[in-house]
Amino acid sequence: VQLQASGGGLVQAGGSLRLSCAASGRTIASYNMGWFRQTPGKVREFVAAINWSGDSTHYADSVKGRFTAPRDNAKNTVYLQMNSLKPEDTAVYYCAVGVRFSATVVDEYGDWGQGTLVTVSS
Repeated sequence: VQLQASGGGLVQAGGSLRLSCAASGRTIASYNMGWFRQTPGKVREFVAAINWSGDSTHYADSVKGRFTAPRDNAKNTVYLQMNSLKPEDTAVYYCAVGVRFSATVVDEYGDWGQGTLVTVSS
């Protein structure tokens, strides 16, 4: 499956953005999906995951209560709704397919898409 993240941009602290991850090539309706982010010189870190049906999610502590990760299997797309953004949320955001819902490390994900840059100004 090919994944393409979009929706990044420049936003002020306290603002919101919604990222999209559109899949092509095959349906992702049966896949657990995850979001990660990466800044220069740092390892890619887990942000959020959603199970195949969309009724379960889990989040990194750093974004809990501010980010949500819904999905629309009819549109073959997952989203990352980011609210109350902070400068430390600045990163390139990626989506990927997870081997299981509870996965939080890079090695447990595949089919990485192109990322989208989010910049939060203070």
